[in-house]
Amino acid sequence: MLRMTLHWSGQHWRQHSNRYAVWKTLKYVILFGLTALLALVFSGCLNLAAMELPPVAPTQRSFQEIRGVWFTTNDIDVMRDHNRLQEAIDQLAQLNFNTIYVVVWNSGYVLYPSPVAQQARIQPFVRRGLQGQDMLADLITLAHRRGLLVIPWFEFGFMAPPISELTENYPQWLTQRQDGSQTSMSAAGEVAWLNPFHPQVQQFFSDLVLEVLRRYNVDGVQFDDHMALPVEFGYDRFTTDLYRQETQQDPPTNPRDPAWVSWRANKITEFMANLYQAVKAQKSSAMFSVSPNPYNVAYNSFLQDWLTWVRQGIVDELIVQVYRSDLHSFVEQINRPEIQETQQKIPTGVGILTGLRNRPVPMRLIQHKVREARYFGLGVSFFFYESLWDEAAEPAIERQSSFRSLFPYPAVRGRSRVLGHHAVPQQPLNPN
Repeated sequence: MLRMTLHWSGQHWRQHSNRYAVWKTLKYVILFGLTALLALVFSGCLNLAAMELPPVAPTQRSFQEIRGVWFTTNDIDVMRDHNRLQEAIDQLAQLNFNTIYVVVWNSGYVLYPSPVAQQARIQPFVRRGLQGQDMLADLITLAHRRGLLVIPWFEFGFMAPPISELTENYPQWLTQRQDGSQTSMSAAGEVAWLNPFHPQVQQFFSDLVLEVLRRYNVDGVQFDDHMALPVEFGYDRFTTDLYRQETQQDPPTNPRDPAWVSWRANKITEFMANLYQAVKAQKSSAMFSVSPNPYNVAYNSFLQDWLTWVRQGIVDELIVQVYRSDLHSFVEQINRPEIQETQQKIPTGVGILTGLRNRPVPMRLIQHKVREARYFGLGVSFFFYESLWDEAAEPAIERQSSFRSLFPYPAVRGRSRVLGHHAVPQQPLNPN
């Protein structure tokens, strides 16, 4: 019995020893494997950290995407012909555009039948279309039928040709430089500037804006970089007397003196705030759209403090004109802090140049700009209609196909949801 017990114990011990050896070996294999695995994971993490990851689009409140185009005086031939206009609007609708900004104030004239202009002894530049129609009313009807918004654009703002019925009838409305000169050079050529601080100028302009809202079923009104004043101007008798009355000082001889700049910019802001209230009183659903230059230029060179307008809640939509041929500069401008701040509050877009007469813009550059703008959550509006595809380097069918690829799906801007301060957030824009 004892021998059997000893024999069994030895056999059992030998089996136990073998199992222990196997377990010990397996333990080392597992430990080695885990160590190697951790090393690989750690190495992978380092490699991932070293990789140049794609940038992440900034977070912003999402509004209905602006897909607009400006109809300028260069497009008058299209607007005057009912059939051509219908074809144009049908094409825009098929390519998923959603907004038309149509010029109504240019070169000191209105482009619709205007009792306000007639009372001021200013005759309409173009009274009727080729078929005898009111061009603005015709465009509104056709566009609304296809679901596009129509926003009349007061392109010239406070600018006027030096020789026009407006400047000849009301020379006291003009402002000037210190040396008495009253004109400057612009993209429209030589222009004079109406005094934005003069109450009669303010009343005339307000009357024009409210007239459009009263007479036409429009979706809003738009003002651009000419709703401003070059920084060298403001030395007319009326303005200098007003400055002395309010500050007990003479206007600085340096037109860029910060206090002098601020005083004039604030006066324009006051006018815009009053105009905003008047627009809302006339038609509460009307969108108050502004299309200025980038802020540094707008404020420092043209006394246009549009960032303050946004902060005061007197802008429903902002489209910043960034007509840069260099893509890097374009991206820098659309990613500035004031743009990021604005797009948290209201629908925000960027103006993209699609061409000028004798200066076509390649479609490839337009595509890059649109994609960059949408990546940063911005809408777009193109300047101007005929340069989209009719006056371009590439064939029209190729350009239209390119726009179709940019906007493969509709982005409807409903009238009840178009106002920035009351907009219903939508799905984020597709950055691709």
